[in-house]
Amino acid sequence: MADADIIIIGSGHNGLVAGAYLAVAGKRVLVLERNEWHGGGVVSRELTRPGFMHDQHSMSHIFIQGNPLLASDDLGLKSKYGLKYVFPDVPMMSVWEDGTTLPLHRDPAKSAEAIARFSQKDAETFLKMSQQAAQWLPMIQAGLYSPPMPQGAQAAMMDQSVEGREMWRTTQVSTFDLMEELFEHEKVRAHFGRVAGENLVSPDEKATGIGAYVFLGFLEKYGFGVPVGGSGSLTNALIACIEDHGGSVRASASVREVTTEGGRATGVVLDDGERLSAGDGIIGALHPHVLPDMVDALPADVGHRAKRTHITDAACFTVHAALDAPLEFRAKRHDGEPLSAVMYELMPASYEDMRRAFDELRYGNMSPTPLVGVGQLPQHDPTRCPEGKSIFHAWDYVPYTRQDGRSWDEAKGEFAEKMIAQMGKYIANVPDVVLDYHCDSPVDMERTSPSFYRGDLHGIATTTYQSGSHRPTPDLGQYRVPGVDRLYLVGPFQHPGGGVFGAGRATAMVAAEDLGIDFDEVRVS
Repeated sequence: MADADIIIIGSGHNGLVAGAYLAVAGKRVLVLERNEWHGGGVVSRELTRPGFMHDQHSMSHIFIQGNPLLASDDLGLKSKYGLKYVFPDVPMMSVWEDGTTLPLHRDPAKSAEAIARFSQKDAETFLKMSQQAAQWLPMIQAGLYSPPMPQGAQAAMMDQSVEGREMWRTTQVSTFDLMEELFEHEKVRAHFGRVAGENLVSPDEKATGIGAYVFLGFLEKYGFGVPVGGSGSLTNALIACIEDHGGSVRASASVREVTTEGGRATGVVLDDGERLSAGDGIIGALHPHVLPDMVDALPADVGHRAKRTHITDAACFTVHAALDAPLEFRAKRHDGEPLSAVMYELMPASYEDMRRAFDELRYGNMSPTPLVGVGQLPQHDPTRCPEGKSIFHAWDYVPYTRQDGRSWDEAKGEFAEKMIAQMGKYIANVPDVVLDYHCDSPVDMERTSPSFYRGDLHGIATTTYQSGSHRPTPDLGQYRVPGVDRLYLVGPFQHPGGGVFGAGRATAMVAAEDLGIDFDEVRVS
């Protein structure tokens, strides 16, 4: 008898989602995680001091809210396994050193009112943009949680109507192009241009324009889900579901090889030599640059195309701090009240500064202007730290390899201090309120998860030639591995990309089809 029906390599949330669906379908699922903790990019840990719970990677869960996994509660994560979210009124806010702010509310009328303080014309344009985003959202959302349609078919379908052609154009232009067309005030342009940066790309990058509509559509319909207890609450609920249906999840079990027999995946070999067999299939968070090294039976041409996938120039650097008291922003709301948002973008003085910051990353240089984003989630979920204290999660963009020859292990403390000093220009009690901090360089990101290759939190770059059914390559874009039957892929390098989408659902759909399972019937009763 096989050790499991399905072996999952990696306990990132995508692999857990796939495993949970198949466990509910009656399969014996075994999840193998190389770290001592579970969750990959969806994990909460006491990184600084006891009682201070930090989200090491993902901070809020946005795009997964439209996934039937949560929208229909397919697996009972909310109704049965304790997953809870809060949805603050202001998901995102831009903050400038001069004290001006621009919030995006879930209510478009409130956002328009805020934009009108900069430009009445831009406020009116925004309402039209909001309406367009709401109209496009169902079409976009329909393709996010299931295997993507072929690129050619998608393009042909969009070419059949005026609306489809307009949508196609928006997918091809840059965010900068779009902002120049839509808005007149520089700060309004910069506010929406900063959204592109959260996808690890410059607003000048072509084929990023649609992101502003996707972001706005989700923000207004669903909000930014703040998981109560930390990002890892999603991971915990998924593990509870798997174990409740007879599966198991192992830590400190690093897989070095996928074994095959007769062109079919049959099991895995761990680093310590232990062999485990899978009766029905293997689902792996196997980065395309690593896949050929772990699967000897992979056809050479498939492996070649996998290894040539491109990685994003902009890697992430994060700082997590335990605070003696909540942050005190120098800026106030227009009514004088303290700021409140899920995500604060500490904006540079000019839009051009933002654009040039990303330009330098193309050449492997440090950005001349910091682009620091900040989250302070105890504002919305006080369970994350002791009473009267707080935490922050801050991020900026850096190259994976430093031009000065210094290693990130040596230099990361210095860079973290610069980030904290930059925050002090916007926040009155920083750095004084910082009790302790933990920082992760791009090298650390890669160490925490092989999916974050070279510090790319999206696995590979989100470009048109690495999107949809061509993500990561046309060979691998349907989650199956050519030449190796019953080996399936999950991870941020697959469609729809990085972020908390719950995209393992699509992998589970493909595996279920091969196993003769009616996926539409896979539900927790």
